[in-house]
Amino acid sequence: MARREKGGFWVGLAAAAFYPLTAIGKRVYLGAEKIPRQGPAVLVMNHISHLDPAVDAVFVHRQKRVPRFFLKASLKDVPVFGRIVTGSGQIPVARGSSAAGDSLKAAHQALEEGKVIVIYPEGTITKDPLGWPKEAYSGAARLALQNDVPVIPIARWGTNKIYNGYTKKFTPFPRKTVTHLVGDPIDLSAYRGGNPRSASMLREVTGVLMDEVTRLLAEIRQEEPPVKKPEPDAAAETKAEITAEPKAETEKPEDGA
Repeated sequence: MARREKGGFWVGLAAAAFYPLTAIGKRVYLGAEKIPRQGPAVLVMNHISHLDPAVDAVFVHRQKRVPRFFLKASLKDVPVFGRIVTGSGQIPVARGSSAAGDSLKAAHQALEEGKVIVIYPEGTITKDPLGWPKEAYSGAARLALQNDVPVIPIARWGTNKIYNGYTKKFTPFPRKTVTHLVGDPIDLSAYRGGNPRSASMLREVTGVLMDEVTRLLAEIRQEEPPVKKPEPDAAAETKAEITAEPKAETEKPEDGA
């Protein structure tokens, strides 16, 4: 039996807070054994509710791994919660600043150290009224191409029925089912010989990742997804610097993010 990844005091404190919170939904985990019990991995997920990070953190923690998320740098200034963010190894994102790229550098470092990174390529919760993924940004593709680690697609459904972030409607009762479906690691070997910073390659790999996440979501929902994904909304454009394409004039050197 694999041993649980050590997380320390702050991870334990986060678990003590999040486990009871996520009990408001009935959990169904499918294919969870596909998440590596040791070593680095990138978990690529859809984003449908503001409850997702807490629910997904508990899901990953139940697989004996410590998840690392990209979180707003400003959260470090929140009393107590800021200490949890820092102490549990979460990755701060200084959105809208020249330091935004540092988050991807931190993610590369975490993967080199054998950690698990959870990323929502959409950047923010989808505004699609039916909850299907919208067009994603390239951060997940960058991590996948620049690190030869397992890239695992995961779809989650049900958190949006508990809390809708756009209508602000919280409906905990009757209890809803929250399902996680884990897919097989995505084979990106066909892309690893090219330029991992090529805009066209990043777009193509991003499409590959999100197509698989969407396929898994369709399997959970037992529905056909739309042919064309909804476009990113304007707010998402301003909130997802970590996954946005860098401008040519600010392209970082080879060892950058």
